[in-house]
Amino acid sequence: MKVGIVGIGFMGMVHYLTYEKLRGVKVGAICETIQKRLDGDWRDIKGNFGPAGAKMDLSKVDTYTDVAEMFKDPAIDVVDITLPPGLHAAIAIQALKAGKHVFCEKPMALTTADCRRMVAAAEKADRQLMIGHVLPFFPEYAKAYQIIQSGRYGELLGGSFKRVISDPAWLPHYYDPDRVGGPMLDLHIHDAHFIRLLFGMPTAVSSQGRMRGEVAEYWNTQFQFADRDLAVTATSGVIRQQGRSFTHGFEIHLERATLTFEFAVVQDEPRMLMPLSVMDAKGKVTCPKLGDGDPMQAFAGELKAVATAIRTGVPSPILACDLARDAIVLCHKQTQSVERGRPVKV
Repeated sequence: MKVGIVGIGFMGMVHYLTYEKLRGVKVGAICETIQKRLDGDWRDIKGNFGPAGAKMDLSKVDTYTDVAEMFKDPAIDVVDITLPPGLHAAIAIQALKAGKHVFCEKPMALTTADCRRMVAAAEKADRQLMIGHVLPFFPEYAKAYQIIQSGRYGELLGGSFKRVISDPAWLPHYYDPDRVGGPMLDLHIHDAHFIRLLFGMPTAVSSQGRMRGEVAEYWNTQFQFADRDLAVTATSGVIRQQGRSFTHGFEIHLERATLTFEFAVVQDEPRMLMPLSVMDAKGKVTCPKLGDGDPMQAFAGELKAVATAIRTGVPSPILACDLARDAIVLCHKQTQSVERGRPVKV
């Protein structure tokens, strides 16, 4: 299976390195407008996990500056889009029209209208369109999902979710609603997707927080569901201090257990504040074994799911377009709730 990657920034590099380790998958082409990256000089690429950028040998990879030219290559089976969100829809639709399967990084797009256009293009081309929501592949979230799906501890009662970063001042256009979408569509989208996966679609949201221009900067949300017994909340956004660059976690309530987890990066040092813990109704607390915790393993699981879906023709439920689109709907509704200062129906 040959992959063509469009866009080599941090996420494009992560995908490239991950594909190199997957059996039966090969990066056949890369499209990028920065010439030195096409030449293999990725030393200026930086991220908050994984290996640092380095010099890459791209001698066996076809390189392009024009996606239309790359899409003409009949050997490319799937296009992997790791561009800024504002470009996702246009490039995905172009790739689908060219007969390629598409795997697109989250968020699916910046508007639900673009999401609908992407789905329509996939249906017309009879090709798979998958959206890269990697969070359910991270070990703590994957294990929590597995425990919930097993039914061992009964029905879901609710949960609280947290995802907060320091101000990413080094990222251009981060607060531009037409390019990146701010922390709502870049950051909280992960938890919106996971909440949708676990609980179904909320009927309303009630969010309180602060805005930065046209996008929400920091907020707390109460999600309402048709099942009024479900109690689900989320906290997300940006703080204006740099001492804690990242934190995320959850507390998920089941009938006969509570699942808890929290991780942070403080002054560039990772801190496991609460390893995934299962607190059962008998008072026992266990911490499931989760492997080495390397985030790159989550991307390996995600991209393996992409390859399996294309080989078998059976779409991955976690990478499905409806979940990705619904997560965007939830993000927009929360922004509206913050702006209006009142609950908003979904």
